[in-house]
Amino acid sequence: MLTKEYINKLKSNGNGDLKALINKKKDDKSILFILENLGYLPENFDESWVIDLLKSNNKRIRLNAVKTLGKVKNERYINRLYEIAKNDEVTEIRREAVSSIGRIRSEKAVPVLIELLKDYDPKVVTQAIRALLVFKGKKEIDTALKKLIKHENEMIQVVINKEYFARKNTSKDKLKHPQSYDFLKNKVVLGDVRDILKLIPDESFHLTFTSPPYYNARDYSIYPSYKAYLKFLKEVFQLTYEKTKEGRFLIVNTSPVIVPRISRQYSSKRYPIPFDIHHFLVEMGWEFIDDIIWVKPEASVKNRNAGFLQHRKPLAYKPNARTEYLMVYRKQTDKLIDWNIRQYDWNTVKESKVKDGYETSNVWNIDPKYDKVHSAVFPVELCKRVIEYYSFKNDLVFDPFGGSGTFGRTAKFLDRYFFLTEKEPKYFEYMKSFLKQKPDEIFHTKETEFLTLEEFKKTIK
Repeated sequence: MLTKEYINKLKSNGNGDLKALINKKKDDKSILFILENLGYLPENFDESWVIDLLKSNNKRIRLNAVKTLGKVKNERYINRLYEIAKNDEVTEIRREAVSSIGRIRSEKAVPVLIELLKDYDPKVVTQAIRALLVFKGKKEIDTALKKLIKHENEMIQVVINKEYFARKNTSKDKLKHPQSYDFLKNKVVLGDVRDILKLIPDESFHLTFTSPPYYNARDYSIYPSYKAYLKFLKEVFQLTYEKTKEGRFLIVNTSPVIVPRISRQYSSKRYPIPFDIHHFLVEMGWEFIDDIIWVKPEASVKNRNAGFLQHRKPLAYKPNARTEYLMVYRKQTDKLIDWNIRQYDWNTVKESKVKDGYETSNVWNIDPKYDKVHSAVFPVELCKRVIEYYSFKNDLVFDPFGGSGTFGRTAKFLDRYFFLTEKEPKYFEYMKSFLKQKPDEIFHTKETEFLTLEEFKKTIK
């Protein structure tokens, strides 16, 4: 009976016992079991029997034979592996052949690896890049790799950019990553967010969470055209990008919106806001990370089904819109998330850890909040999850459309600083009213300043 222990014993003998076993076992199942359980190969390993398996009709056997040759790390197999990388009909085997060439770590492999950079399969190219980066600094290799910055595959562009073209941070007067400017902490500023953002230093915010005004669906969000609306949002998010710290997050809560019809002679118009803003967010440098679906109880949303319920005629079906999107983006960087985390001291990381019972899926069932003053208010639970999952304690979080201030109040409760902007005086005054009506709430426990744009200008340091 074949066992892993028996295979390990034979491979260590170095006297042909394993080769004899392979010659005896003619069935694919046994051969595959032996290949998959070889593990680490001793120096005296005889791999001659592996060569014949490269021609097997069983693709899994071919794949594992290629992996085995890679573990042997012998220069004499470079050309054989190259032929497999060029000609095998199975893409996975071609990629593994390139990986095996890379594991040999021989400069003799450089010419074939450079040739493989021309392959049509981006993953083959990526494997070749990884193998060549071992010899980074050699002119021939650097020249070949730098050309790939114009490769059509975006992942290849990212790798080459990080290795050769990433901009170095040369600024000497920037705040450290966890820090934020005192004049921005716990401020609510009345004015056009674009005018306000232009006054703020770059890389100030750790997190932005916002729900943009819905295009012409509310009294407070009237725009001359949908094109003008999108242009406005583009300007806001471009400025937000500049003011966001490296590698930190933007989370945009949106949903398609229906603009009611003028009369029964015309149809209503549905605008796909989240899908229309996505492309320009990515173009300006926001990297798409996740989509989270906020699900509301059906009883809480407008009923679009009444007519269909009566007649059931095809083409007239209109589902009740229970969902909104939380589109999660990260400011472009060549650094991993771990880099962001390492900028904080251990106590801050420990104190900011998310508690048990966190949401494990991208479907969040949260009841909406209703407010007599503001018609589209963030639920506290929604703000709480976003703040806890995407920021550390003492971070500065930002909402360009402050509204009723729920995000700011929740941030303060969770030991974060906030910066809110709001252009509507009635909502600005509404936020101020929390100081009078509920003096024990968080806006009161830390000095919150409510400033006009002109007043804010005077506080900038």
